[in-house]
Amino acid sequence: MKILSVNAGSSSLKFQMYEMPEEKVLISGVFERIGIKGSCYTIKLNGEKTTKEANLSDHKDAVKILVDELIANKIIYDLNEIKGIGHRIVQGADKFDRSVIIDDVVLKTISDLSSLAPLHNPAAVIGIEAFKEMIPNAVAVAVFDTSFHQTMEEETYLYALPYEWYTDYQVRKYGAHGTSHKYVANRLSELLNKKDGKFIVCHLGNGGSITAVKDGKCVDTSMGFTPNAGLVMGTRCGDIDASIIPYMMEKANMTPKDIDNAINKQSGLLGISGVSSDSRDIDEGISEGNERCILAKKMFVRRVVDYIAKYYVLLNGADAIAFTAGIGENSITMRKQIIEKLAILGVELDEERNNVRGKEQLITSNNSKIPCYIIPTDEEGMIAMDTYNLIEG
Repeated sequence: MKILSVNAGSSSLKFQMYEMPEEKVLISGVFERIGIKGSCYTIKLNGEKTTKEANLSDHKDAVKILVDELIANKIIYDLNEIKGIGHRIVQGADKFDRSVIIDDVVLKTISDLSSLAPLHNPAAVIGIEAFKEMIPNAVAVAVFDTSFHQTMEEETYLYALPYEWYTDYQVRKYGAHGTSHKYVANRLSELLNKKDGKFIVCHLGNGGSITAVKDGKCVDTSMGFTPNAGLVMGTRCGDIDASIIPYMMEKANMTPKDIDNAINKQSGLLGISGVSSDSRDIDEGISEGNERCILAKKMFVRRVVDYIAKYYVLLNGADAIAFTAGIGENSITMRKQIIEKLAILGVELDEERNNVRGKEQLITSNNSKIPCYIIPTDEEGMIAMDTYNLIEG
């Protein structure tokens, strides 16, 4: 059975086609810098990667090209060969505690929750609708990032706000990237042979979050009511003093929509550097001596270290720290700067081990009190399995 996994991020679209239940990957790839100058996509087939430039103004463009590539590469000859399409959905709030087959009600609910994930849920809806239009006979499945975080205690997921805001308006911490955090935590358990391990998982990409995991369950996570909480991200500000919002509304005559756009699309690495939301562009700016790029990277690193330290205390220690997602897997310098600031915890980097990209690898020395790993995430594999299981019933 051919299953297509789709993972739409704020500026990316990852995909993998599987033969299930063998979990054999037939083709994979990623569309990058969607809506950003210099967009492109990479196809991986039979162990070989091909990168092509493309005008990706939005996610619809990526979907159209993806379907063309599947046919051109003879992965399929007929669109009806694709029996299921699994979609990663960032925000399901408390409406979904598991993966579900998408119908009109589910699609509307995902769309209605867009205010909680303004950079992701709308993109997911576009992807769902585009795939449905092109491949109408495939079963569409929604896999929610928020489900893994449902194990947080009430004292953790509630905010110290009027309690009625929670009961009447569902204001609480939901988290995100749960599919990735779950996969990486499970992989750490396998590597260390510890089912009851205490792990800190750092999902660092254009969007980023850190999760404290104990005994295979989420204890706390850095993202909150929306994905705009916690870390400094590509275009999101992360944690700020909430009173900045009414202050700027008054001082700059900004509307709520203006503020939402600013903190979600004009902040983070982009807002500080003034150059780009992409860490690769930030590194290029640093190499050219751009002081704002240097500052942006320092702020990014500082916030990651703050959360690792916080969760180290929360878990009463850590059996391992993992780095995953675009920056976590590929930025050698970012990992180096983060780990060097964890020396007080007895963490010791091995620079030779760290000199890799996109490969599962121990990157700390044998003397390090906490081992740190690169664990390439496999959200697509987990999405494909959930999709297959729902189709099979």
